[in-house]
Amino acid sequence: MQKITRAGEPMDVSGTLPAKGQTAPLMTLTNADLEDVTLDTYSGKRKVLNIIPSVDTPTCAVSTRRFNELASQLDDTVVLVVSADLPFAAKRFCGAEGLDNVETLSTFRHREFQEAWGVALANSAMEGLCARAVVVLDADNLVLHSELVSELKNEPDYDSALASLKS
Repeated sequence: MQKITRAGEPMDVSGTLPAKGQTAPLMTLTNADLEDVTLDTYSGKRKVLNIIPSVDTPTCAVSTRRFNELASQLDDTVVLVVSADLPFAAKRFCGAEGLDNVETLSTFRHREFQEAWGVALANSAMEGLCARAVVVLDADNLVLHSELVSELKNEPDYDSALASLKS
């Protein structure tokens, strides 16, 4: 069991985040149109997975906006914002914010993603939500960058995530 904190209080995270150099685990998630998608849906593209608890929290909203801004500068790359939010809520948030460079995906029907990708918050009031993490994949789903944010209220290291796409 991994540990992170929320406002300094320890929280458990189940599973193991994919490490740099590994092939990404399989995944099935639900998109804004209620369709199931997999990594094959984005075949041939590099992928930045911005994994968050919920777009309806301040830090998650900031990271989604920031990745939307950064994504417009990336070639052959898709930014996937993964949360347990219902697809309707994530779509509403992106529409209200004018965010069109990210794709929101939900774990609401696919909680196995959380364990397989090492982001399952456990043993707390936030159980069922994802921990904050960023995983960057190349076009063949090899992990280029992996970060489990140690304090849930902190933003991820955007510079390191994007630098992994340049090397």
